[in-house]
This record gives sequence, structure tokens and C-alpha cells, in this order.
Amino acid sequence: MLVVAPFVDKVRILGIDPGLRITGFGVIEKIGTKLSYVTSGCIRSPDVEGLPERLKVILESLGEVIATYCPTQVAVERVFVNVNPQSTLLLGQARGTAICAAVLAQLPVSEYTALQVKQAVVGNGHAKKEQVQEMVKRLLVLPGHPGADAADALACAIAHAHGGQGLGALATSGFRVRGGRLVEGRSRRRTTV
Repeated sequence: MLVVAPFVDKVRILGIDPGLRITGFGVIEKIGTKLSYVTSGCIRSPDVEGLPERLKVILESLGEVIATYCPTQVAVERVFVNVNPQSTLLLGQARGTAICAAVLAQLPVSEYTALQVKQAVVGNGHAKKEQVQEMVKRLLVLPGHPGADAADALACAIAHAHGGQGLGALATSGFRVRGGRLVEGRSRRRTTV
């Protein structure tokens, strides 16, 4: 008699919170609907080195994380323009380096905005870092709060696990962003019959 084991959907996700000084990373495993913590941490690039050397540290360190923990998918936080264009440009280069590390390992990369990540993990797109840390701790049943950068990376991985495949893939169909919040996107115009 042939016994067929049920298909178990197992995915290992690397979440990345890119930063030029500190890049947070977190690896979780999703089996069916259950999430499990694998590892998390921070990559710190030296302040005294030039930009190319700092980017090299990010690229090589994420390559080591990928080789060690063998994720099958990568979720990266998407960066928006902030007040200082120079800071935005540098952050974008760190983010691009993180994406390159995943692409070099031939892993699919999905992107999420901070609003999408917070909405998926906390239920509030404007949640504070402490709220994100608390929900990550609860969702992954951790004994303590992860550091802020590692928590953001884990939250990105959790958002990917809950939401699907990339920017716009969370359950936001029919919604738009207004005042930093998701609101119903359909117009409420009256039609006369």
C-alpha cells in the first residue's frame, strides 16, 4: 500500500532592512501557516572606510548569511526619499547592494514599503519601532525583543510570509494610501438612476 505524505509548503525567507551603517537581517521559516525564527542580526559597516568598502562589507556579509542559512526567498524594505537627498542616495546604494547579494545567489527578491510591513505585522502603518519589536517577538515566540534593525528585517520577512510576492501584493487591492493610511480606494460618488 502506497502512503502519500501531505504536501507541506515550506519556505525560508531572508528579510533585509538596508542601511549604510547598519543593515538588519532576519531569517524565518514558514511551514504551512506556521512561522519559526531561524536567525537575525546586524551587519555593521565601518564608519572610517570609503563608500565602496562599506558596500563590500554589506555584500560579503549578506552573501555569508545566504550561504549559511539557505533562504529560498528574499524580502527587502523599499526606501522612500527623505529630507536629505544625499542620505537617500547613500541608502539606495546600500539597498541595491543588498538586492545584488540576493540576485547573485539566484534568489527571488520582493520589495515592501515600511507602511506595508508595519500594516502586515502590527496592523498600523504608522506603528512605532517598539510596537514592531513587540509584535515580532510575539509572532515568532521569541524570549526577548530583537534589536530595532533586526526586528525591522524580521518584520519584512513576516510581511512577505503573510502577504505574498512583492510590492503591492499585500491585501491592498481596492485600497489607496491617504495621509499614510490605507483607505478604501473606491470613490463614493452617487450615481443617479
